[in-house]
Amino acid sequence: MGASWISAVTASALGVLASLEPSTVQAQTLAQRVAAAGDGRVRMTFAARPGVCGNGNSISRGSSGTMRWNSSESADVEWDADCSTGPVRLVAETDNGRVTRIRTFVGGRWRVPQGRVTDLGNVPVRDATAFLLNLVSTSTDKVAREAIFPATIADSVVVWPALLRIARDDSRPAETRKQAVFWVGQAAGEAVTANLASLVGENEVDRKVRESAVFALSQRRNSESITALIQIARTNKDPMIRKSALFWLGQSHDPRALALFEEILTRGR
Repeated sequence: MGASWISAVTASALGVLASLEPSTVQAQTLAQRVAAAGDGRVRMTFAARPGVCGNGNSISRGSSGTMRWNSSESADVEWDADCSTGPVRLVAETDNGRVTRIRTFVGGRWRVPQGRVTDLGNVPVRDATAFLLNLVSTSTDKVAREAIFPATIADSVVVWPALLRIARDDSRPAETRKQAVFWVGQAAGEAVTANLASLVGENEVDRKVRESAVFALSQRRNSESITALIQIARTNKDPMIRKSALFWLGQSHDPRALALFEEILTRGR
């Protein structure tokens, strides 16, 4: 009878452990799962924003421009289309569980793994952006900079408040803060041109002239030029000119530009 009782208790305990295992796995953060991979490369995918597509080391963000790297080859992803839509494919290179590099691709399909590769599969967008933004906040300058861009192309997640905090954080490396300022500026530019109908005809010629004037103004390294660009971004009737001014303000790293970006983005929430 004693042996039967022990067997029953053992079976019950094993049943409880088995029932807890899935929730334990789910409770692991993405950072913990990446760290557990040890050395090598960690692959994951997550949903991309509408309008984002990629081919090789080129990623198009629709009307927001294209990001390109020096090489068109990838050891991890291959493509059949000129601009393949989502998902975002993220590769984290790790050394003893520590992320040493982030590489970002969109679309295509994974190549057959070479070397030690851990595939985490498709992960929730919020988990992916939390993982990336944590890297931006805590990692070395290079990894932090590489982690910003993929967070900006994640679907249905607002990341500019976190980037704004990083941009204002004096404890973060200067280059990381510059990247954060740039992408907050991009978000502000998208906000002022949202739902903008395409403008053609005579206005297009005039716009080119005015965009050239905005560029010339942006090259003047003085406080007055920042003031003028902010005025253009606030009041110009042409949304594309306002977006151009916001782009160059994003290159300025001026605290007044950050305040303007926050004002524009908060207004749209």
